[in-house]
Amino acid sequence: MIDLRVGCEFKYDVAAPTTATVQVRPRSDSTHRLVTEAWSTQPAVPIDEYSDFYGNPVKRLVMPEGPLVMTYDAVVAVPDEPDADAANAAQASVDGIPGDLLHFTLPSRYCLSDELMATAWELFGQSEPGAARVQAICDWVHDNIRFQYGTSNPLTTAKDVFRDRKGVCRDLTHLAVSFCRALNIPARYVFGYLPDLYVPPDPAPMDFAAWMEVWLGDRWWTFDPRNNARRVGRVLIGRGRDALDVAMITTFGPATFRSMTVWADVAKAS
Repeated sequence: MIDLRVGCEFKYDVAAPTTATVQVRPRSDSTHRLVTEAWSTQPAVPIDEYSDFYGNPVKRLVMPEGPLVMTYDAVVAVPDEPDADAANAAQASVDGIPGDLLHFTLPSRYCLSDELMATAWELFGQSEPGAARVQAICDWVHDNIRFQYGTSNPLTTAKDVFRDRKGVCRDLTHLAVSFCRALNIPARYVFGYLPDLYVPPDPAPMDFAAWMEVWLGDRWWTFDPRNNARRVGRVLIGRGRDALDVAMITTFGPATFRSMTVWADVAKAS
């Protein structure tokens, strides 16, 4: 196992008391293990915590008027090995997919699989069903959609990404999820912390990462259309149909976002 230090800091200017929900705490049902954690706000405010419909840990608070800083800092232990290899995992027939997972084959707010269905079958219909087909989708998205910050916004859908051929990891994941669903493969959007372990360091500032989980055989498998590689050190925060279900912060009032800092690296020995 490797100990990682992960966390984030958000700064806001709040014009009037504003309720907000925050998803930054790692889930407890993934491959990592939470060792220590700390949460703080400046100024200090009460926090309500709950699990949402998908089991994601969520914090809820009322942002007071004025400047506000929210900080989450944790140490997590992660396996020193890459994502499991789906290899020859088979694609289930629709009648063999567990009933409680069928909604992951349907369109959602950002994953317009119905509108991209003809395109998906044209691009991938001749590929071998199962893990090979999902990998073909990841290869295509990785090779044809340019990763570029600032090229999308909160209204950008997978159809927009396909048309514009650019986006960030959120957008590449939405497109890959949409293609999978169009081909009757259950797929869900996930996001979390992803350190640069055993890969060249990214010169861009650290950010949250998005990838997807796909149901093949009898379990979920990790695929990453942004990096298109099995990586070490994923720390999962949230799962859902798309980014709408796992927004880092949702505000219900006049709060102006100022800055965000994210960290994910090997923890220094104490």
